[in-house]
Formats: sequence, structure tokens, C-alpha cells
Amino acid sequence: MTRRTRNRLLIWIIGLGIANFIAYAVCYSYLGGDAHNGEIREGTYYVRGHFLHGTSGAERPVSRGLWIYSYIHSISIWPSIAAVLICNMVLARPHIIATMKEGLISGGTFVTVVITLVSFLALVATVSFTLDFVRALTQ
Repeated sequence: MTRRTRNRLLIWIIGLGIANFIAYAVCYSYLGGDAHNGEIREGTYYVRGHFLHGTSGAERPVSRGLWIYSYIHSISIWPSIAAVLICNMVLARPHIIATMKEGLISGGTFVTVVITLVSFLALVATVSFTLDFVRALTQ
């Protein structure tokens, strides 16, 4: 793959990640929260939004399908954020390496450490949200 093709692909991934985040924010605002902050109580599905309706938030009943969609969209935010950050690091890598030639840590090592940390934290958050989702559905 040529550098130009790779960079175009990275920019598309960044655009899709940002679009996913915007879609999440719009849905969160429209619903008044998300399923991850909500709950299932006595067969009724609730979304809750912190700070949209006060410091404690407010819950709103929604259909099961909308609750599931909201939770899955909440899960998808973590890999989206990771993809955007990693793509940005890959695009900026030549500049970081050129800037960090001297010092405590080299630019290449810095990029590798940042990408590894972002990947690990996104994986942990995605797995955590997914396990919470499965637990909520099986109660």
C-alpha cells in the first residue's frame, strides 16, 4: 500500500470515528441519556442522562430495541475513539520522530507507547461495557 493510499484510509477512519461520536451525542441528547447509565427495572427499559436534566440526571422509559441500540452505540464509542487517536498518531508519526530525535525517549518509542496504551485502555473499556450489557440483559 502506498503512503498516499494509507493516509487516505486513515483520514476516512478518522472521519467515520468522528461521525460515530457525533451520532452518539445527537442520540444521547435526543433520548435524554443512554442505556449504559440507565437500567432495566420490572421489565421496563430506562435511559438516563447525567447533567442533561440536573446533576443527578433523569431517567426516561424507552422500548427494548431502543435501549439495546443505545447500549451498543455506547460500546462502539470506545473503539471509535481508539481508532481516531491511533490514526492521528500514525499520521503524525514522521513529525513526532523528527521532533523527538534527542531526549529521554525517541519519537518512535513515544508513538509505540501511546498507541499501545490507547489500544489497551479502549479494549478494557469495550470489554467492560460489553460485560455490563450482557449482565443487564440476563438479569
